[in-house]
Parts: sequence; structure tokens; C-alpha cells
Amino acid sequence: MASPRDNMNPRLPATLTDQAFQKFSTLIYDHAGIKMPPAKKTMLEARLQKRLKANAITSFEEYSEYVFSQEGRMTELIHLIDVVTTNKTDFFREPGHFDFMVKTALPAILQARGDINRDPVRIWSAGCSTGEEPYTLAMVLSEFSAGRPDFKVAITASDICTQVLQTARTGIYPEERTDPIPLNLKKKYLMRSREKSKALVRISPELRSLITFKRINFMDDDLGITEKMDIIFCRNVVIYFDKPTQQTLMRKFHKQLRPGGYLFIGHSETLSGLDVDFKAVASTVYRK
Repeated sequence: MASPRDNMNPRLPATLTDQAFQKFSTLIYDHAGIKMPPAKKTMLEARLQKRLKANAITSFEEYSEYVFSQEGRMTELIHLIDVVTTNKTDFFREPGHFDFMVKTALPAILQARGDINRDPVRIWSAGCSTGEEPYTLAMVLSEFSAGRPDFKVAITASDICTQVLQTARTGIYPEERTDPIPLNLKKKYLMRSREKSKALVRISPELRSLITFKRINFMDDDLGITEKMDIIFCRNVVIYFDKPTQQTLMRKFHKQLRPGGYLFIGHSETLSGLDVDFKAVASTVYRK
């Protein structure tokens, strides 16, 4: 089979038919758990146009054939998922969660643990997008560790989208993106670009060293995380999943948490109606 890149016909891609839309939406749901109702057909068509162009393919039918081929599943499916995922995040988004973590969750975890030298407090930013959430966690936890020389922390940050993970790993952001960060933390943890015309900042090596970035698909049976977590942040992610998928994911999170561990979800989300053994301890905060 010739590579689709060999086809350099400049014709514009055809319209996404209802049949092709259904085929793609089923694939996306089965692979990533993301629902694509008919109302999102226009959005999906626009986003897939980028992949047709990248592969020099002229029709959605040809692209479908490629994606469902053995080669396509190995090399293209990951890029398809990249373009359909929604990645909206900010530094210090929903700041009440960080206050609760510092004032309530961490003290409870450390008190229950006793000897904190035994193992670092492990936190998972699940669905980390371009990295603002895990870097916010790193700032908050670094401040929490002041005066606590024995306190250790390890942050795992994951997303299904390889493009946003690449941005997150570099830790480089337009300066305007850092507006929500308190000034004292900016001075302490951000490094300005030497080329002032670019108006870029980079997260300090001290913070970057606390975070391990990984690509994780929540739909995989094995999430690839061997360590039990003390805290999981998964905010504004499950709103894109249907109830059965949400329940499956929350059971995975429950299994991944240590007893007494905390789960933080987005303020527009709820575990109401899900059969999962979490106790609500604050607004959108749950404990195993």
C-alpha cells in the first residue's frame, strides 16, 4: 500500500459524510472514551482537515482507510486523538483546591503516615494539558515544604495528547499566560527569556525536576503507574466522557489511590450517580 504522503493532489478534502463521521466518532470513543455527538460533526470535520493536509490526503474516506489500516493505527491514530482533544487550562485554576490541599489534605496525609521520610507524597495531575496545573502544584508544594526539610514530593503529570505534553515538558510559556501566578512566586520560580522581545518565561529547573510527564490513555487497562498516589487531580476532563466511562475511570482512580487519598475534580463535575466508593469532603473534593 502506497503511503498517503505519496498522493500530492492539491484538491480540497471532501465533506465529512454522516457515515464517515459515525465511523470516526466510534473510533475516538473506543480508543479515548471521548463522546462525539452529531452536534460536533462540524468541529470534527474542521480538526480532521489538519490531518488530511499533513498526510496529503484528499478525502475523508481515504483518511479513514489509512487510520484503520495496521500502519495507520500505529502511526496516525495518536495524531488523530491529538487534534480532537480539548486542552484548556490555566495556572492556579480553581484556586480553592490548592488551599484545601495545603490546609487540609496534606496535613491529614502526613499525620496518618507518621514517618514522612519513608516515601514522598505522590500526586498525579491526570489530564495535565500544557502543564499549568502540575507546575502550579509544584509551586504550592515547594512553598509548603519550607520549614519541613523532611517533606518530599513526586508529581506525575499525564495527558493523552502528545502535542500538549511536549509543551508541558519544556515549561516555556508566553509571559501573559502567567498572569494568575502571584508575584512573589513569579519572582521565585519563573525565568525570563534573555530575548525580551519574545516575552517568554520558563519554569525553574527546581520545579521541573519534581514532575515526571507521561502519555497515559485513561481507556487502557494498565495505566502504567506502579506507585500508589496520595492525591489525584483530574479536573475538567470527565465532562467529555459518558457515565459508564466516568465510572470506569473513577474506579481506576480509586484503585490508584492510597487509603485516605484525595481526588480533586472540576467545579462543573460531580461523582453523583456513580457507583464508586469515595466520600465527599468538600466541594468537588473526595476521599478514599
